[in-house]
Amino acid sequence: MSKRRRNNESAADAAPKRQKVRDIFVHRPFEGLADEPEWVALRELVPAASAPLRLAPDLVEKYGERTVTLATVLPMAWPAMTRPDGSVFIGLQRHIQSGDVSRDLAAALLSALETTPGSTVAVPALPGPGPRLQDVLADGPLEIAMHDGFEFWLEEGAADDPTVKASLERANASVYPTVRLAAAPAAYWCRVPEKSHVRWVLPDGEDAALNALARLSAAGELKLGEDTKFAGMFRAHGLLVPVWDLPVEPAGSEWESPLADFAKRYAAALTDDTLDSAARRAKQGLLGRQLTLR
Repeated sequence: MSKRRRNNESAADAAPKRQKVRDIFVHRPFEGLADEPEWVALRELVPAASAPLRLAPDLVEKYGERTVTLATVLPMAWPAMTRPDGSVFIGLQRHIQSGDVSRDLAAALLSALETTPGSTVAVPALPGPGPRLQDVLADGPLEIAMHDGFEFWLEEGAADDPTVKASLERANASVYPTVRLAAAPAAYWCRVPEKSHVRWVLPDGEDAALNALARLSAAGELKLGEDTKFAGMFRAHGLLVPVWDLPVEPAGSEWESPLADFAKRYAAALTDDTLDSAARRAKQGLLGRQLTLR
């Protein structure tokens, strides 16, 4: 055996072996949280919103009463940031994620709590097994605040910096008008160029929700009214999100009553446990108009 080979083998034996982190896919990562559909909506549908979060009692004991804010997106799509005053922001919409979104967000929160206030938060791309949102939060309904832009990111006076101001203007340019509807939880109206939409994250399991929509489709009751179109649906984190195309006008509040009427029809369709031949055909059609978000 050559001296070089012996040296290489000795170096390999001495070097610590890198432990592989196995990714695990969780189909319904927000299941068990009080506002599961709202978590999905903020993750996938809403451009600019925030909500306060409360730490679980054991984390309060360890880190104290810290102000924690959930944000749809943070600057540069960061997973987390911490301000000099110790407050923490967690970003739902981020570039890098594992197969368990709940685990990702919990890892970001814990990393931020361990970071010196005001410093950059380092978050592992693949955190591996560990606490999830359901473990680190004192769960409850989300108190969602809708925003026209991302000024809520900034500390007072920060927008006076020309660089910060330019970055904020670029971020705000991506925000399209969005209204949270009161007619159903996790339902949102939005206006994009040339049309508007209502998108509703249904709270029920995919199979039950799809069957209910199929019954409504067979009965011709999927629309929200005249000049509207059932455009299809997303599959997002284990839940279905039906989407309706609407005229550009009127504004979001005008769709409260049509959505409330549809919600009643949907609730009634959920109570039926049969699918006749027309509903089965409608179900196949709905499946063909389905897009998965991940």
